[in-house]
Amino acid sequence: MAKIAVEMERALARRRARGEAGRATPRTIAAGNGWSVADVICTSGPYDRPFEERHASYAIAMVLSGSFQYRSTLGGGLMAPGSLMLGNPNLPYECGHEHGEGDRCVVFWYTPEYFERLAGGEGFRTARLPPLQAMTPLVASAAAGALGAAEISWEELGVRVAARTVTLAAGSGPDASTVPLNAEARVTRAVRAIERRLDANLGLAALAQETGLSPYHFLRTFERLTGVTPHQYVLRARLRAAATRLATEAGRVIDVALDSGFGDVSNFNRAFRTEFGLSPRAYRQGYGPGTTLPAGLC
Repeated sequence: MAKIAVEMERALARRRARGEAGRATPRTIAAGNGWSVADVICTSGPYDRPFEERHASYAIAMVLSGSFQYRSTLGGGLMAPGSLMLGNPNLPYECGHEHGEGDRCVVFWYTPEYFERLAGGEGFRTARLPPLQAMTPLVASAAAGALGAAEISWEELGVRVAARTVTLAAGSGPDASTVPLNAEARVTRAVRAIERRLDANLGLAALAQETGLSPYHFLRTFERLTGVTPHQYVLRARLRAAATRLATEAGRVIDVALDSGFGDVSNFNRAFRTEFGLSPRAYRQGYGPGTTLPAGLC
């Protein structure tokens, strides 16, 4: 299991032992004039009824582990690790966990005045962004920061997250896609299986078999719900997990590569450099335990 999911699983175990209802528990990490950021662990599951909420400010939530269904007047869909949930002030929304328990997110909140100075415009026109290569370094930085792996300037990271998210979301319209409920449940099962077993055989045929769909229908359904292909999703999940280990542990790069599901270190080095813009060793040297987040990663 990825290190970022451990605290979520502990919270879920405590909830079950106490017989409590699920809830979202934010832990404020940092705050400033017009912005704040929190590590939010939610223990809701299929038996917890979702209820309508309303964004009080601009919100960008990075999903780090688990999954949930997000619905708003801008659209919504399956929120899986690496994806971003977007919200505008006063936008009504609902989050549900029909197909699995719990999630963990790092959430950036911005007042309207602060956000509009950063990004301008009239807010988001889409409810979410899929796991995109352009966001991987920022999501990995937020995950490492939530784990306390390095000294991070959360204010600077928040600025970069807002600017890049606005740019990526600018070309997206309202998300009006709909899929049968059972298809969403099957893809959610695949997403959670990937998260639990990053080092397993996660090829198209194996994942399709786990969901009971043909490879063709699984590929189409997975991409429609997550915004990326199964191969892209698995690759980015493995690279995010590897980046977290490089930032928090002192083990050999080859062990990180193999434990993260890569067959050899050369493929790992090539994929890591493509996603993050620098080698695993350079990433660790600039962003290991006790160091400060290098600006080049963002």
